[in-house]
Amino acid sequence: MTDEKPRVIIIPPKPELQQTAAVTKLLRVAAYCRVSTKEEEQASSYEAQCEYYTDKIMSNKEWTMAGIFADEGITGTSTKKRTEFLRMIRQCKQKKIDLILTKSIQRFARNTLDCINYTRILRQLGIGVLFEKENINTMEMDTELILTFMSAFAQSESESISANVRWGKRQAMKEGKASVNFKKLYGYYLDDEGNPQVNSDQAEAVRSIFDQYLQGASLRMIKLSLEEKKVLNPTGGAKWDISQIRSILGNEKYCGDVLMQKTFTQDCINKKVIKNTGQLPMYLIQNNHPAIVSREIYQAVQAEKTRRSASASPSKKMSSTGRSCYASKFALSERLVCGECGTLYRRCTWKRNGKARVVWRCVSRLDYGTKYCHQSPTMDEEPLQQAIMAAINSVMDSKGAICSQITEAAVEETGILPNSTMTLGEINRRLEELEAEFNILLQQPDSAVKNAERFGSIANEMASLKEQREKIAARLRKDQTVQLHVHTMEAALDGMSHLMQQWDEEMIRQLVHTVKVISADHIKVFLYDGTEIDQKVSP
Repeated sequence: MTDEKPRVIIIPPKPELQQTAAVTKLLRVAAYCRVSTKEEEQASSYEAQCEYYTDKIMSNKEWTMAGIFADEGITGTSTKKRTEFLRMIRQCKQKKIDLILTKSIQRFARNTLDCINYTRILRQLGIGVLFEKENINTMEMDTELILTFMSAFAQSESESISANVRWGKRQAMKEGKASVNFKKLYGYYLDDEGNPQVNSDQAEAVRSIFDQYLQGASLRMIKLSLEEKKVLNPTGGAKWDISQIRSILGNEKYCGDVLMQKTFTQDCINKKVIKNTGQLPMYLIQNNHPAIVSREIYQAVQAEKTRRSASASPSKKMSSTGRSCYASKFALSERLVCGECGTLYRRCTWKRNGKARVVWRCVSRLDYGTKYCHQSPTMDEEPLQQAIMAAINSVMDSKGAICSQITEAAVEETGILPNSTMTLGEINRRLEELEAEFNILLQQPDSAVKNAERFGSIANEMASLKEQREKIAARLRKDQTVQLHVHTMEAALDGMSHLMQQWDEEMIRQLVHTVKVISADHIKVFLYDGTEIDQKVSP
């Protein structure tokens, strides 16, 4: 231990290193600007922000420019599509930026999670964010709590604005104000006054698509027909995609209507678009613009789509539509069923020794072997077709009666009231069942006493069914969709000769409801009027 006092010796800096330190001390400052839309007034704001920050950084002697990063017309609720923002973050990670300037928390992010996450990442890198409006520097102590509250307020404001926008759009829907991009809708164009008009050439293609589908053509057959006729697709190309045809067939705008709110955005943060399956109301605006096809034809197509979907094969080998890739092209694909398991048959081509043989086989047997279906026979196409034609010809002597019965049956099975689950045919069958039950009960001893409650129940149900029947019958007389279906059937029958000489896919579609394979040499043919014909199949 010494009694001498501590002595401090000051070592002066080197002059040349002092100059270097002064240079390295300059902060590399970047600015981030954003406007949420591309409107003219917002564009001027965008340019003003860029000019402001350029001047601010360049006029500060302690700062050096590290870049102006600006997203134009991009929402702040998510960073996924903000390319300039993400580029700025990458440069920060590359140690090219020391400080970020931005106007406010709302400009930086309206998503609380994103705001906190990115400011934390930058803080760990030693990079601060200066929010001018709120006067917050993220490198200072105790700023994160304040930032959390303020970013939450910014997110809440964004959600409020989004809710107001949605409300405004829905009010416009209620008032019949439709928003349709006719510039991109095949078959239409906008005139000089901005009104939608029908493009005659494209409209002809649209009508052809609807007509072919109603005549039984598959989507692939329609595609080939359009390409053969050299009809240009919606993008101006020569090749049609099946999805384009499917979209046209399901688009209500072609009958002059607009269905609003078919989809909706889940929330303003993740912006996930969800199909509206009943979560929110939809708004159908009829007669909004010139129609290309009648509403009756459009509705008939939707009914046909439903019918085809209902008769889809249970095969594992499905197309992208969810149906067997063989369905629709051949009438029997939707009508030939296995007598053992009830599964549809599929058309197959066998090749042996250079010779092709066309046969029909049970789909269940094809896909699962004998697990579910044990005895289903393989049917050669030509003898099968001959047998079906023979069955039809056997009843053609009474063609007039058949025509009447088929059309009557078609009407009965097509007619259904809104919010009802029963067709006219189903109501009639139920009435017959109740009447039969009533007669059986009536024959029992002391039936009036024992079955009084059941008699009352039957009487009430029959009264209700008869009331429904009258309503459906009245509606059917006015239903043009049903009448269109009936006229199509009548025309098919009227166009037949006395006997069917050649296989006609369209004729089979109109006449035959089901063909059940009983054995290799025995089938049952069911016509639409309910006529059942036992028919031998000759090899």
